[in-house]
Amino acid sequence: MKIKSFFILSLALFISSLVSAQTQESRIAEKRAQNIFVELGGQGLLFTANYDSRFSKRRDGLGGRIGIGHIGENGDRATTVPISLNYLLGKEKHFFEMGLGASLMLIGGDGDSLLFDEDNSTVLGTMSFAYRLQPSDRGFSFRAGLSPIFNKNFFIPYYAGISLGYSF
Repeated sequence: MKIKSFFILSLALFISSLVSAQTQESRIAEKRAQNIFVELGGQGLLFTANYDSRFSKRRDGLGGRIGIGHIGENGDRATTVPISLNYLLGKEKHFFEMGLGASLMLIGGDGDSLLFDEDNSTVLGTMSFAYRLQPSDRGFSFRAGLSPIFNKNFFIPYYAGISLGYSF
């Protein structure tokens, strides 16, 4: 009889702790994660400003990003617009990001440019395999990882990127 009472009491305490933990997690999970960040390299190809958000009221799961970047010097200019879907796996503030997207790249130059002699544009496929530090509420965020890029003519598997931002 004592063993049965002890088992029932232990089970009740265990269920109570689970409910308490789920309540704390649900308060955090009620708000979808959103990030603004600057990225060097990565899916934006150059230096870009980006917005990333989850599609549901969670800190992980399916989401997307969009950004814009521009660089110009000595008659050369390049603008990129990365758009992608991504999925976050993880807990608390540590996540693994997997993503697939595309970057529109508008390039051009005048007759005296060093890199580009004519205006041109292309779309490159992008992927993301990165570590993401994203606080459970709001604050500093960080991403670093590989961002393979490709089109019908080439595949660069070891292109990398790093980003710093703010999660809210």
